[in-house]
Amino acid sequence: MRILFITHSFNSLTQRLYYELVARGHEISIEFDIADSVSEEAVSLFRPDLIIAPFLKRAIPESIWSRHLCLVVHPGIVGDRGPSALDWAIQNGVQEWGVTVLQAEAEMDAGPVWASARFLMRPARKASIYRNEVTEAALQAVLAAVDRKSATGFVPERVSGQAHALMRQSDRAIDWQADSSAAILAKLNAADGFPGVADELFGQPCHLFDAWPEGLLKGEPGSLLGRRETAICRATVDGAVWIGHIKRPGSIKLPATQAFPEAAELPALPLSGYRKSPMPTWQDIVYEEAAGVGFLSFEFYNGAMSTAQCQRLTEAFRWATTQPTKVIVLRGGSDFWSNGIHLNTIEAAESPADESWANINAIDDLAEAILRCETQLTVAAVGGNTGAGGCFLARAADFVWVRDGAVLNPHYKNMGNLFGSEFWTYLLPPRVGEAGAKAIMRHRLPMSAKEAVELAFYDACLPAPGFTVDVARRAAELAAAPDMAERLAAKQAKRQADEAIKPLAAYREDELKEMRRNFYGFDPSYHVARYHFVSRSAHSWTPRHLARHRDLDWKIPE
Repeated sequence: MRILFITHSFNSLTQRLYYELVARGHEISIEFDIADSVSEEAVSLFRPDLIIAPFLKRAIPESIWSRHLCLVVHPGIVGDRGPSALDWAIQNGVQEWGVTVLQAEAEMDAGPVWASARFLMRPARKASIYRNEVTEAALQAVLAAVDRKSATGFVPERVSGQAHALMRQSDRAIDWQADSSAAILAKLNAADGFPGVADELFGQPCHLFDAWPEGLLKGEPGSLLGRRETAICRATVDGAVWIGHIKRPGSIKLPATQAFPEAAELPALPLSGYRKSPMPTWQDIVYEEAAGVGFLSFEFYNGAMSTAQCQRLTEAFRWATTQPTKVIVLRGGSDFWSNGIHLNTIEAAESPADESWANINAIDDLAEAILRCETQLTVAAVGGNTGAGGCFLARAADFVWVRDGAVLNPHYKNMGNLFGSEFWTYLLPPRVGEAGAKAIMRHRLPMSAKEAVELAFYDACLPAPGFTVDVARRAAELAAAPDMAERLAAKQAKRQADEAIKPLAAYREDELKEMRRNFYGFDPSYHVARYHFVSRSAHSWTPRHLARHRDLDWKIPE
């Protein structure tokens, strides 16, 4: 079928639905929901068999839904209606939730139900549940709905329900003198991603994001107990919580200690080393060890890696190579493996160009440390979504095992035609060929885990259920293999042979010459694109690589 997506943005859920439907032979085109007239024009140009709305912030106009079948993906169970559906579910502590695909009508979320799927809730941030449970349930429901559209005789069921109101800041407000840590975490988790919880720090208004439990520290409720790297710790009536990110009025979301320089006066609360803390706490770099394998996790918010984070992770990796292991597994974070350089900290810097340069060099240092590791075999276990430089940072490892369902965006051009670094010019062509490398870098569209393996970009696609356990088992088998010494010797010989042909330093220099033009050259495209990205500017048009119906040479098939 020809399926038109009308969506607020090309977010992770929309990307997942896009590549899954394309893989099943459907022709997909996308139009951002900018104005009724724009959507009407898209429908007229594409003449879709079906319209799907994966992510909307306003209603589809009657001029479209009254003439075409429009299916809306609602992040709520059957009968749930209204905005903030997932927010209410998290904050109210429901045990089970779901996704409903329903037909658009005059009343929001009240149309007949085409499909639904349910899942068990877990204590986690809204953004995390959305990227995982909601996305998987939405995929299941959308595929069922699409199949029912193609079938004959299916009649969608009209279900009664009750609408809830938009969750407001008054519903999210934290009473630091009365709320427990669990209640505060629920409120912060329900608001994470957007809009955050309105609060005050250092006597100034702000919005709080990125909360973590603390298992030991206590103090006067509401007081700030200290800082660790980029996060600050705040006492509750029964313990404490960590706040990782903050948005101040008129600014962008930033690491807490960067958003409030006053945090530098708080007591430092460092951890001793990288090994996993025995008690819940905020720890963004964690090392664990089992069966001859070292597991290095890095839980960086939204997968963004600042200059300092790259430097700290490089130090942690080099320390991990000194441990008595045979394999090092780079786990990334729970939702993202890595999305490359940190655009928000760059935007907030005194000189974004200088900070961009420092950040790309810091992530290149990390990639080079992985590439030059001679004492262990390295594995990138890509369990979460990954984009831009993160995709190639993972490829610096000897093996890349990726979770089925992860959304990959191995390209840079959407960010103002960035050339990219992380040694992609060394890592990519030998695996996919020169033509394949050019195609990937020009593509600008998401790639599935299976496609990455089919192209030989990554090495294995592992089932989503049990991914972590499967990675640990495979890594332990790798560490116990009788030919480990031969594998390491072959790895060292290949590195030496490649170095003789063209040193890593030369690849890096060539890439950074292009990046310097992006950062300091006359073309401001990167700086403009970065500004709009971090400030969440409203879309004024749909990029042409998404809106295929707007290509000058596009024609409706006969």
